[in-house]
Amino acid sequence: MEKNILEHGLNFNRRRFLSKLSLGLGSVALGSLLIPDLFTGSLEEAGLPAGIPDFAPKAKRVIYLFQNGAPSQLESFDYKPKLREMMGQELPASIRAGQRLTGMTANQSSFPLVGSYYDFKQYGVSRAWISDLFPHTAKVVDDICIIRSMFTEAINHDPALTFFQTGAQQGNRPSMGAWLSYGLGSENKNLPAFTVLLSRGKGNGQGVYSKLWTNGFLDSTHQGVQFSSGEDPVLYLKDPEGLNRFERRKMLDKLAELNEMSYQEFGDPEINAKVQQYEMAYRMQTAVPEITDLSKEPDDIIKLYGPDCLVPGTFAANCLLARKLSENGVRFVQLYHQGWDQHGNLPNEMAGQAKDVDQASAALITDLKQRGLLDETLVIWGGEFGRTNYSQGAMTKDNYGRDHHPRCFSIWMAGGGIKPGIVYGESDEFGYNIVKDPVHVNDFHATVLHQLGLNHEKLTFKHLGRRYRLTDVAGKVINDIIV
Repeated sequence: MEKNILEHGLNFNRRRFLSKLSLGLGSVALGSLLIPDLFTGSLEEAGLPAGIPDFAPKAKRVIYLFQNGAPSQLESFDYKPKLREMMGQELPASIRAGQRLTGMTANQSSFPLVGSYYDFKQYGVSRAWISDLFPHTAKVVDDICIIRSMFTEAINHDPALTFFQTGAQQGNRPSMGAWLSYGLGSENKNLPAFTVLLSRGKGNGQGVYSKLWTNGFLDSTHQGVQFSSGEDPVLYLKDPEGLNRFERRKMLDKLAELNEMSYQEFGDPEINAKVQQYEMAYRMQTAVPEITDLSKEPDDIIKLYGPDCLVPGTFAANCLLARKLSENGVRFVQLYHQGWDQHGNLPNEMAGQAKDVDQASAALITDLKQRGLLDETLVIWGGEFGRTNYSQGAMTKDNYGRDHHPRCFSIWMAGGGIKPGIVYGESDEFGYNIVKDPVHVNDFHATVLHQLGLNHEKLTFKHLGRRYRLTDVAGKVINDIIV
């Protein structure tokens, strides 16, 4: 029995070593020296991903500020004066060219063009046009890259949102964060590689679900860990009443022994994954309370992000927490801010949404930059698709809505080896079709992985007889936006 337990322990330690092993070529060589039979099977069988980085990464980590519900590009980053000139006139049939519409506007008898209620101005060395709704973002325009030529096939929220997060419109695929956790692991053994933060504005919201940060068919250790805005940022992290840390440690050690014996009997890799999750939870008990305490931030940082950053669960608080998580080695921090689904009353609702996120988004860029972290941290801002250039339903100059528009929309990226102060891609004068440098969701994913030193065609996982990847069978790196 003692011999079996010892063998189980040795096997468990080897697996722990594999799971923590860096993917650099030097580390792979070191692993083969320390454990001669480490690579007797395939990489996937050994618990390592197939996509070993073969070039130096520009970024070490990602903060994704996802604007759930799809903010209008025509009121944010894609200035179209033509729409004001033609206010109320019909969208030319030649522009639409019979393209698919949602069921909400497909049966409209007319498609009246509507220009932005808000003015635009040019900012920075790039002279990029930014809406008056985003004055703080305008101040950091020379630090960001605005992409005005994103497109997707998905036309409804759930498949479009799922597509951006997982590379597939259907569920049960690993999310971006899970892929990065699988490919790169965590920089801090006391924190998960992938965390999720939620906030909600006052606008019309679309739901977010745990499938968006799922591990899919990867080991469950790669699933995103959701932080809440309550008293306990991570639920069930505290020791049960009457159980101290020493007793907790003994319990986990015994549990690990039993689970390892179970693994040897049944061969289910999720058993070992569960042990790793228990161990992570134990270590997080010390790390998480300190990191999530924002009250100790200096006054200049509070002023930078705005007073809402001290209100748990707000977008501003989550941006500040994202910075703290990122600087402490969390590989992928995913924020979801709900409330951008403006099918009606867009000028009023979008103003509220923009106010919620503008200052904190710009503050995050400034904060990372002044700490010397922006160069190695990739920050992304955007939603799942764009908005139509015509009004959904009745319209006036100051009261209109816009339907879903997957053909052309805007996002921005900053840091992590992305060229700052540029505008990439171009839509037509109606803001309906792309006329220059289209960027598909697969291209976006390929570029993000590339910045982290991962070849999107090699980062694969064999499941049900097929090798899957985040970019499926498409995607190309957008080299023109890379430093």
